[in-house]
Amino acid sequence: MVMSHFPRRNLPSYNVLRSFEAAARYESFTRAAQELNLTQGAISRQVKEVEQAVGVELFQRVGRRVVLTAPGRNLASDLAVDLENIRLTMLRAISAGGAGTALRVACLPTFASRWLIPRLPAFAGAHPEIEINLSTRHEPFDLSAAQFDMAVHFGKPNWPDADMQFLCSESLVAVGAPHLIENHQSAGLEGLSDLPLLHLYTRPTAWSDFFERFGVDKPDVLRGKYFDQFSMIIAGAIAGLGAGLVPTYLIEHELETGQLVQLNPEPMSTDNSYYLVTPAGVANANVDTLCRWMQGSVNRV
Repeated sequence: MVMSHFPRRNLPSYNVLRSFEAAARYESFTRAAQELNLTQGAISRQVKEVEQAVGVELFQRVGRRVVLTAPGRNLASDLAVDLENIRLTMLRAISAGGAGTALRVACLPTFASRWLIPRLPAFAGAHPEIEINLSTRHEPFDLSAAQFDMAVHFGKPNWPDADMQFLCSESLVAVGAPHLIENHQSAGLEGLSDLPLLHLYTRPTAWSDFFERFGVDKPDVLRGKYFDQFSMIIAGAIAGLGAGLVPTYLIEHELETGQLVQLNPEPMSTDNSYYLVTPAGVANANVDTLCRWMQGSVNRV
């Protein structure tokens, strides 16, 4: 099959496409002109150039306003992604600098701040040629389309169109501040049911499972304060707001320094695990290096 090639000289320039994208985002030539420091007439001419290239009207006038047509809305949606990818490509090149390689890694925020980032100086010392750029993500997404090299996923190994490697299982421990335990004159599992509890919104049954696992009677298990991040639960536990049920890897420092005291003798394993996720079928030696280093750094429980 012979494919015809559209002459590159007939394609709108980057600046023209950027003008169209801004006009489409605002549905206003005036606001696009203000953002790009151009005149309204310049925006109008550049939009007309895009319309001539694609052969259809992209805007229509409604009174004194301009609104996108259906083809215009489709083009604007795709173009916004493309322009963002160009921006990310340039940022990666700038970030890599003389090192040569910059990896974009999507990570859960608490995992990144409590486990990964404190260990990155060691990785940088061992692999100075690889720069790591982190962004937070909570749910699976298209790694290739978003230009991510790797992601850290918590849950089941169910990330579509991706390769997954096991990183570690999860174990939870009940912890509290020493002064909280002293004030309640309670320690260990015997006194845990008397302490106020800190809950994670996304795991409302975690404490119920915990008390059932260790045979502790706690009738009002759902009472207490609720937070949407483990980092908030850790901060609340240190401040003495209550007992927190937290993954062990997140509080290594606090347990070592005595800011938090473990209240149950052994961790409680959950049914979920952490995985390293990469785009399906994509080989990247630097990503392999980072994955091996993370797997070697984690303390499996």
